[in-house]
Amino acid sequence: MFTNILKWTGVLVIALQAGTALAQDGPVMVTVDRAKVFRIEDGASAVIVGNPFIADVAMFDENTVVITGKSYGTTNLVILDAKSKPIVDEIITVRPSDEDTVSVYKKSARITMSCNPTCEPTLRLGDAGEAFKEVADQATARNTLATEAAIGK
Repeated sequence: MFTNILKWTGVLVIALQAGTALAQDGPVMVTVDRAKVFRIEDGASAVIVGNPFIADVAMFDENTVVITGKSYGTTNLVILDAKSKPIVDEIITVRPSDEDTVSVYKKSARITMSCNPTCEPTLRLGDAGEAFKEVADQATARNTLATEAAIGK
């Protein structure tokens, strides 16, 4: 149950003084498929994410929260102390990564390539359905083969 409560994504820049969270101006910005580690001085007992499809949050320990972007969008993060008092209440915005990527358009259909240094297809929300499915199927098949090889099937 605690794991289910710990869903969230984003970049959380928070300074804690005397148990009060002082947050940055504007929403916390997080990138899809990237993780951020944050320290909470006074400790957290629960983490609540408004939409776990946008972000994932896990508590490493009571003072360390890891936020990972999962999908584009905006949600919120609430962190409670041991007395169930909110010590953090922030808006989180998850955005795509534009680093080392190239978008190829054929009419309105988009395919995204990861280019560092060679360009290869990558999974990116919003790509053309057929291209996305093909890359996802190939990645799933590769991961299945690797898992089976590791366990000796």
